[in-house]
Amino acid sequence: MFIDERIVTLFKRNAHHTLTYWSVFFSFGLCIAFLGPTILDLQCQTNSTLSQITWVFFSQQFCLLIGSSVGGVFKRTLFSALGALFVSALLISVIFAIIPVCNNVLVLAIAMAVSGLAMGVIDTIANIQLVTIYRKDSAIFLQALHFFIGFGALVSPLIADPFLSETGCGNHTGNETEIMHHFRSMLRYSPIAEHNITQSHLPHDGVEKEEPIVQYAFWIMALINLPVPIAVLFLMYRENLLPCCPGSTPRLLDKDELAMETQQGAEGPDLEQKEHEAGGHGSIFSCCQNDNLHGLPVSFFMIHILGGMVLFMTDGIVGAYAGFVYTYAVAPPMSLPNKTAGYLASIFWAAITAGRLLSIPLSYRFQPVRLLVFNLAGAIVTVLMLLIFYTSSIFLFVGTCLCGLFLSSIFPCMLAYTEDILDYQGCATSVLVTSAGMGEMVMQVLVGSIIQTEGSYSFLLCGMIIACIGFILFFSLLLFHRMHRNYLTGISKKSAMVEEPGADQNGSAKAEQKENDDTVTIS
Repeated sequence: MFIDERIVTLFKRNAHHTLTYWSVFFSFGLCIAFLGPTILDLQCQTNSTLSQITWVFFSQQFCLLIGSSVGGVFKRTLFSALGALFVSALLISVIFAIIPVCNNVLVLAIAMAVSGLAMGVIDTIANIQLVTIYRKDSAIFLQALHFFIGFGALVSPLIADPFLSETGCGNHTGNETEIMHHFRSMLRYSPIAEHNITQSHLPHDGVEKEEPIVQYAFWIMALINLPVPIAVLFLMYRENLLPCCPGSTPRLLDKDELAMETQQGAEGPDLEQKEHEAGGHGSIFSCCQNDNLHGLPVSFFMIHILGGMVLFMTDGIVGAYAGFVYTYAVAPPMSLPNKTAGYLASIFWAAITAGRLLSIPLSYRFQPVRLLVFNLAGAIVTVLMLLIFYTSSIFLFVGTCLCGLFLSSIFPCMLAYTEDILDYQGCATSVLVTSAGMGEMVMQVLVGSIIQTEGSYSFLLCGMIIACIGFILFFSLLLFHRMHRNYLTGISKKSAMVEEPGADQNGSAKAEQKENDDTVTIS
């Protein structure tokens, strides 16, 4: 078989949990890409300016970062983890349903912020739960998990497109310079590139206003997302975590608590001390407040920091490329038509989806560190070729596809790699998820500001610089991995040396006792 029987058996044993976590990540992907194309319709709905409506999306990204940072606190029991996923997935459906009635930009910003918190909690908990379940075999399942983000991000614009108005607020202008001015102002803060913007929002008299129908798209999305919280609730029912439900049986302990006691009873107090010293998969704040971290080597902390910085750079490239490739394509020297350039963002997300699907079997055949080297090097070469052939529209489409393929699996590979280095005892998942979200938010604003001042060519130059920095940070991570491995080897040798004299002493005592017994017998 292509995948050995052990992996298949492991998946079958945890299939219900795994499929549920994959489904919530599909919901996460829908939220990432769906809201972007509706920005002009939401601007008309709230009677706000373009700069005001873009800060609404920034509020969602900021709260997503906060949700990712604090999401680890819900992992302590299976009940709290699944309960947080249920509430978060349900909130996303509720937010989609009420967005069409948010006629004030402040109310819309609050709604987006709540959805961002829910997405951040989903991001952290789903990653932590899969790593906890599969541990050293988690790479292939993490690749599949992040495939569903790309799949959701690919599907959502297709649902939105039929309901978007052709003329924004029903107004039209032929001033192409003004169109580009407002479009670039929007992308300075917007997380997703918009390919449906072909008209200006400036008012003109004598133009018939188009009846907005975008609310139907949001309501459809709310219905599509509704099975996700239902699936989480059903998993809680199957695990007997709903004492108020007639189908549940009374229990003294939660399943995960009982398993923890059994495991501690089998392995002794050393397991509890080991987990306490390492800190466990907690939130960023609980990791930092752990009093037992002072005895750990520098390499332990540097693995967390460098792993997070690599994802800060690479996920920042993903956010910046998705947000500004349209701007680069329609500006000189490329100067593509708006409709043609609009396909670039869809191609990028499609490549990410395909790359994550392809990485599922690859993660089974190759170690995560090898995939990381290949993907980081491939991303650098692709951006370099885009810089060289900056006037070729054909290579822009090819390069966009290749860039999405190489960047697609870096996050799950880095997550599996760092957790494996730390023997699943650190806070790597929480640190990496938070760093990735922070990088996506910061790089979008930074790259957008540079494009505004330096021109569209700086878009690719920024991507090249960021990719090279990420590659250097990754090799630094490899160096500290070797240092940490040497540290663990030294600890093992010291433990063996301490145990060996004790064994010799016990052996001498037994020999002496045996000699005395023989003497007594002879007498």
